[in-house]
This record gives sequence, C-alpha cells and structure tokens, in this order.
Amino acid sequence: MLPVLLKTLPFFALIGTGYIAGRARFFTPEATAWLTKFVFYFALSAMLFRFAANLSLAAIWSPPFVMAYLSGCTAVYLLATLVARLRRVSAEEAAIEAQCSVIGNTGFLGVPMLVLLLGPEAAGPVLMVLAIDLIVFSSLFTLIITGLREGHMSLRIVKVLAMGLLRNPMIVSMVAGLGWSATGLAVPAPVNDFLALLGGAATPGALFAIGASLATKSAERIEVAAWLSFCKLVLHPLAVAVAALAVFPVERQAAGVMIAAAALPVAGNVYILAQHYGVAPQRVSASILISTAVSILTITGVIAWVTTF
Repeated sequence: MLPVLLKTLPFFALIGTGYIAGRARFFTPEATAWLTKFVFYFALSAMLFRFAANLSLAAIWSPPFVMAYLSGCTAVYLLATLVARLRRVSAEEAAIEAQCSVIGNTGFLGVPMLVLLLGPEAAGPVLMVLAIDLIVFSSLFTLIITGLREGHMSLRIVKVLAMGLLRNPMIVSMVAGLGWSATGLAVPAPVNDFLALLGGAATPGALFAIGASLATKSAERIEVAAWLSFCKLVLHPLAVAVAALAVFPVERQAAGVMIAAAALPVAGNVYILAQHYGVAPQRVSASILISTAVSILTITGVIAWVTTF
C-alpha cells in the first residue's frame, strides 16, 4: 500500500495546495469559479476528446460492465434513501443524500488520476463510469426533484434533461471523440498535440480547483456527512466489487478500474445540484469535505487492491 500511497499523495497535495490558497484568500471564490470553468469547458474536454478519439466504442461499451456498475450503485442508492427516510427527512433530502452515496468525483479527479495510476487502458472504463454518472444518476435526481415539486412528469422535464446533457461539455467531448474514432481516421498530429497540451492542464487545474472549492465549504451535520462519506468510500466500491467480481462477467482489469472509480470521494457537482434546488447544500458540502479528506487513505487502499487483479 505504501508505494501506491506515494503515487497518490502528489494528487492530494495539489488538492491541499488549492485548499490552502483558498483558505488564505490568495485564491478567491471568484478565481476558483473561473478556474473551474476553464478546466470544465476547455482542459478536461480536450483530455476527454483525446481519450475517446483514440478508443473504439467497443473499448468503452460493455453490457456486463454497465449492469455491474448500475447494480452496485442502485443497491447503495436505495440503502442511503432508506436510511434517510427512517430518519424522517424529506423525500427531496433523501434524494440528495442518495446522490452523495454514489456520485464520485470521476471527471475532475478520477479521469486524470486513474489513467495515470492504472495505465492508458483505464481510460475506457473510467469514461463509461463518468457517462453513467452524468446520464443516469444526475438525470435521476433532477427527475425526482422536479416530479416531487410539480406532482407529475411532463415532456418539458424530459426536454430540460436532454438540453442539459447536450450542453454538458464532458458528454459532448466524449461523444465527439467517439464519433471521430468511428471514422477510422487518425487525429492529425497538430490537433493531437494541441489537445495533449490543453488537456495537460486538466490534471493540475482540476485538482487545484477541487482544493480551492473545498476551502469555502463547512463541515456541519458531521454525523450525517460521516455516514454519507462511509457510503461513498466504503459501501459503494464494495457493492460495485461484488457485482463486478461475483455477479456479472466483467473483465478483471475493467472491474478493477470500476471499483477504483466507485471509491472516489463525493463529487462537487452534487453540491451544485443541491444549491441549485435548495436541498441541504451544507450537508452535501460537509460530505464532500470529509470524503475528500478521508479518501487519501481509502482510495489508496482500493487502488493497491485492484492492481493485484
């Protein structure tokens, strides 16, 4: 585990650097917002397009993989929802807690870290996990909240979800990259170099932005946040591991990448959803803060384990 810890520490050191800069107000919330926008729309999109353009759809799409990940996520999602309802919180709060239990920071942390630590072959499985998180579970939360507030589903809600996906640069860049891959043409060298140069800013930029954004978050409702962090860092990868290794015929290396992705801390976009809909943003904020801090050890242990596959 120590060699893996030494490899993961630089990633978390970058997050820590961003956190210190944010706490010292050297990097203001406005600066963090602009850095996040640069990473989201430019650097990370370039990285994702480059990865996807050099992969085939067959390298990403695998029905057993999708079913294993969805099964593991669903089990933890339902458990978190049940526990929340037993605590007599509202259905809306139960929905956001369930999001915290299964949506990891795959885009900003998982893609750059897992591809570097587990090798280029990890790109396909990580992109598949990212796509499922964005398309299935982020959409599910919006459907639940909108349905609860409006009392019914409508075509307008479906249209809003579809437009949201079409405007998401991570989805667009992955689809565009796979589209280019389908042509069978190699990415022209100057374009590939441009994408590599721009995409190279994604890792340090994203990690620094994660840390700077954590500097503005508070750790309230510690007991609930600790439970949600336990769900995300322990129960989620455990459920996914059972599904991938014992239930569905997932290729071992791809299963290892999936399990490592499931062990990532709570994603920042869950906080964006919570804030947008006004559903327990402080609880989500605390979950992100605690899970990110604890994941220094947990993600290291999981990666050390899956590298033995």
